[in-house]
Amino acid sequence: QVQPVETGGGLVQAGGSLRLSCVASGGTFRSYPMAWFRQTPGKDREHVATVSFSGARTDYADSVKGRFTISRDDAETAIYLQMNALQVEDTGVYYCNAAPGVVRIFPWGQGTQVTVSS
Repeated sequence: QVQPVETGGGLVQAGGSLRLSCVASGGTFRSYPMAWFRQTPGKDREHVATVSFSGARTDYADSVKGRFTISRDDAETAIYLQMNALQVEDTGVYYCNAAPGVVRIFPWGQGTQVTVSS
């Protein structure tokens, strides 16, 4: 069974950048549109960005448009999220999984913590 494993989080000052990675442990993400999500305490997990299974199309939450870029590697084993101009409001635990609307999703991973300080 494919298990997403997220890495790359950390503590960064507002205005800084981070690059998150999500590796498909035990397989690939082939044929799946994939997405990044984030969750903060007391809130539901929210969608951040989606990349189509071919990588040709992307979609972003309004709050991150123009600052975040989602991509996937040609081997279909990893998904990335380049985060620039980070804001305090971007703080949270970031997860990757199949995109919203996909019926059969992967098990949720541990996520990676992103903390943006002012």
